[in-house]
Amino acid sequence: MYQTLLYYCYTPLDNPELFRDEHHQLCLDLELLGRVIVAAEGLNGTVSGTHENCAAYMAAVKADSRFFALEFKIDNVPAHTFQKLHVRVKPEIVHSSLHQMRPHERTGKHLSPQEFKALKDRDDVVVVDVRSDYEYNLGRFKNALTLDIENFRDFPNRLDRLREFKDKKILTYCTGGVKCEKASAYLLEQGFENVYQLHGGIIKYGHEVGGEDFDGQCYVFDNRVAINVNQVNPVIISCCQHCLQSSSRLINCANPHCNAHLPICEACGELLQGACSQPCATHPDKRSYDGTGTYAKTSNHYRPAQGLTSYKKQ
Repeated sequence: MYQTLLYYCYTPLDNPELFRDEHHQLCLDLELLGRVIVAAEGLNGTVSGTHENCAAYMAAVKADSRFFALEFKIDNVPAHTFQKLHVRVKPEIVHSSLHQMRPHERTGKHLSPQEFKALKDRDDVVVVDVRSDYEYNLGRFKNALTLDIENFRDFPNRLDRLREFKDKKILTYCTGGVKCEKASAYLLEQGFENVYQLHGGIIKYGHEVGGEDFDGQCYVFDNRVAINVNQVNPVIISCCQHCLQSSSRLINCANPHCNAHLPICEACGELLQGACSQPCATHPDKRSYDGTGTYAKTSNHYRPAQGLTSYKKQ
């Protein structure tokens, strides 16, 4: 058996490049695959590996005092959910236009899944999905306010959609919690007073309270693409892009220049060979469709600087 780990932590890192190399080597030593983003503001990642190697990885990360607040969301899976390893330095651990935010200093009040469930349907509350459109179109909480954004960096441009709710409690949520940290911090900066966030996101909510009232599936950033989180009252809310029949099967368009994330049923997927439209189906660069609609690349076996053989506790 394998596990998939999802995690983040906003904490200052003085030398992200050195940390990246050391952390990359740790992942290689433990034969983990996945995507890890390192920035001066912290760490964000999702990786997969054996139970034993994931346990060793979690212990190594938590041994670093800078990550005392980090929590791992753990899913048991039958095999690796990635095909390669990326450990990269970027300006932020989640791409946004909110570089000025410091979530480790000020952010919305964290709600446990149990607290979120108890509050979400009250009249003085509005639940806000801060994810991208392809994510919430696949699954979202009942009656959640969606903001019509293609990327999280567009979040500040939707502030006007929220001003009418300024006197209510704003409950934000996302997949694992990392986007809510900056979204809720930004709302506080803009004068909203009662700002909350679902601690651990949709994934933790599914683990701890069975995912009740989360309609559809949750988009995840690994080879599974989408997962079920609601074991209480599940429904399907997405429809096939072509035939409009109910379908929770999400694929990437086979045209790499499009690569849109769309729900497409198996029959329509075969008909257009994984494309989202006829022009994409006839594009000369269209990728070969194998029925999955995913196009993960295999590892290029990159290794960090030689001689860096172990994770160094700070």
